[in-house]
Amino acid sequence: MPATIYSADYYYTTVKDAPGQGCRFLETLAAEEVNLLAFNAFPVGKDTTQLVIYPLNPIWLGQLARHEGLELVGPHHAFIVHGDDELGALVNIHRKLCDADINVSSSNGITDGRGGYRYILHVHPGDFQKAKQVLGVDQDVGTTTDFHLDLRRRFQAKG
Repeated sequence: MPATIYSADYYYTTVKDAPGQGCRFLETLAAEEVNLLAFNAFPVGKDTTQLVIYPLNPIWLGQLARHEGLELVGPHHAFIVHGDDELGALVNIHRKLCDADINVSSSNGITDGRGGYRYILHVHPGDFQKAKQVLGVDQDVGTTTDFHLDLRRRFQAKG
């Protein structure tokens, strides 16, 4: 299967770098049925960790953030790529961006162990629309059912 590329919004917040902070955050998301496409956490200071959240439904994440008093920064934009794992699977994507003079600012990927892969790709915000055109991206990840996530939800506001 050729690579499929979607645009996706992501948000970030910072938390105190202490045992259990990420776990509590993920438990809250799960309890309120906020489905994630991806999640990343990394240190950004001596006592601070940045949590990067790629929600399937940004509206649900926003509702949760308001009710929990969580300060989110975003939306920012990324690309999520998936396809068959094969030697050089990402070369054509990077070549198109390189030829268009678009720098990949960060990326991360993993194979699924069954012959497929998922890859998250970030470009400079000023290059995002151009990158969408260069990569032929005409759909947002939120409009697809290809991620096979159950969208049940029973959100209840606190208090």
